[in-house]
Amino acid sequence: MLDKLRIVLIGTSHPGNIGGTARAMHNMGLADLALVAPRCEVYGSESHARASGADALVSNAKVYATLEEAVGDCTFVVGASARVRHLPWPMLTPRALGERLPGECAPESAQAALVFGREDSGMTNGELQRCHAHVHIPTNPDFSSLNLAAAVQVLAYECRIAALGADDAPDTPFGVEWDNPPASHDDLERFFDHLERTLIEIDFHDPDNPRQLMARLRRLFMRSHIDSMEMNILRGILGAVNKQSRALARREDHDGNG
Repeated sequence: MLDKLRIVLIGTSHPGNIGGTARAMHNMGLADLALVAPRCEVYGSESHARASGADALVSNAKVYATLEEAVGDCTFVVGASARVRHLPWPMLTPRALGERLPGECAPESAQAALVFGREDSGMTNGELQRCHAHVHIPTNPDFSSLNLAAAVQVLAYECRIAALGADDAPDTPFGVEWDNPPASHDDLERFFDHLERTLIEIDFHDPDNPRQLMARLRRLFMRSHIDSMEMNILRGILGAVNKQSRALARREDHDGNG
C-alpha cells in the first residue's frame, strides 16, 4: 500500500521543508515525493541536509507545473486542509484516512496522493475541489499551526499503521471485489471539462454566473468513486447530448433561413 502513496507539496517556499518532508516520509516507508511549482531551490544543500539520510527522496522528487500533472494518474486524492470551507467537502480525520487507504489502494491500477499546500496560505479552493476528500489534523485550537514536515509526519504515521494492519481491510473502497478499475484523476478532469462545455451548450450553465454549479457537481462525482466503465458511460451520454444539441441547432438554423 505504501508504494501506491504519493506525497504532493504545492508551492513550497523553504528547502528545509522539502528535506524535512523527505525525512518524515522515509521514517514511515514512503518514497514517492512530488513538488508542484516550488518557490525555492529543490535539490540544494539545505534540503539535503534537512533530509538527514533521506537524500534519495529529495534527489528523486519530481517537479510539476500544476497539481493536475502531479496527480494525473491518481485514483484517490486527499487534500490537507486546516480551514472550514464555504462549500463543505467530505472531511476525514487522520485515523479515518488511514482506515480508508487500504481499500482505496487495493485495485491493481490504484494510486493515491496526499496533497499539502503552501506554508503561508495552504491550498486554494480550486485545488481542494480537485480532491476526493479533505483531511484535517485536530490540533490545539489555541495553537493550531503545524510545520509542513510535521503535518506530513502525522499523516504518514497513520498511513503506516494502516498498512501494517491492511490484512483486515476491505479489498476495495466498496468492500467487495469490483469489476472495473477506478477512474484516474486525468479521466475525471476530462469529464468535468466535457460536462461543463455540454452544460454551457444546452444553456443550463452560465459561466458568467456560475453559482458554484461546477464545484457542487465536482463534489457529487468525486464522492461517487466512479470506475472506468462508468466514466465511459458518462462520457458517452455527454457525447450523445452534444450530438442531439448540435443537430437541433442545425435544424433551427435551417428553418430560420428557410
